[in-house]
Amino acid sequence: MAPTSTSQTPFGRVLTAMVTPFTADGALDLDGAQRLAAHLVDAGNDGLVVNGTTGESPTTSDAEKAQLVRAVVEAVGDRAHVVTGAGTNDTRHSVELARAAEQAGAHGLLAVTPYYSKPPQEGLLRHFTAIADATDLPVMLYDIPGRSGVPIGTETIVRLAEHPRIVANKDAKGDLGRASWAIARSRLAWYSGDDMLNLPLLSVGAVGFVSVVGHLVSPELRAMLEAHLAGDVAKATEIHQKLLPVFTGMFRTQGVITAKAALALQGRPAGPLRLPLVELTAEETEQLKRDLAAGGVQL
Repeated sequence: MAPTSTSQTPFGRVLTAMVTPFTADGALDLDGAQRLAAHLVDAGNDGLVVNGTTGESPTTSDAEKAQLVRAVVEAVGDRAHVVTGAGTNDTRHSVELARAAEQAGAHGLLAVTPYYSKPPQEGLLRHFTAIADATDLPVMLYDIPGRSGVPIGTETIVRLAEHPRIVANKDAKGDLGRASWAIARSRLAWYSGDDMLNLPLLSVGAVGFVSVVGHLVSPELRAMLEAHLAGDVAKATEIHQKLLPVFTGMFRTQGVITAKAALALQGRPAGPLRLPLVELTAEETEQLKRDLAAGGVQL
């Protein structure tokens, strides 16, 4: 049974987009995934996203994705919302992933904008509707034109919000003006998908975060969110500014790479990366250590 949710916060407020731990030989590390999930929930997450970009979803098999959902739900499903990535650039495949996720016990779906194909807005509308129609699970759209090549237009978001199971949006568009209009007109639960903009997006109506830096600073993210909700703008801003080196350091290169490197430095489950992603160089690792130390992260 998933934790209690509301229409305002259908997936919780602080969610980490979790890495997928692998063993030394590159196999799925389900025990490590369960330990990492438990650590993240203990640190303040009331939701986790698995099988997303940070979970190396392009290089995990459909069977591995289902196994990961089952393992994480078993570990923390009574304490946190477990949302799984089900989006691809193939609508039929996405529908299959959505149905498999429901069978595996996921509490919700994350559906990314179809990448590479660059469909028109009508194609996006039909794609997301097909995913939402495929199961009884609530759906979070994922708008990230920097990766997908195509933004979800505001009018499309408003139309998609009419679907009873499309309840949220993960915003990695980096446009506060468009976000403001879409939040006001769609009434979707809005989640920041860009850590540097976590606090600014709260100011225009976001309800929470889907974070990469949450692997390391979930307590601080929770404190910033609670300060904002309490009207303590100065405290929220102070925390945001303290975390700036972390936001910067974690995205000097691809976020999966730095997240796994940082977790390894802390002795937490992570493991190797699957190609085409590669480990940090020694020089990059030292820079990451400096960035994290400047943000108060203990390694």
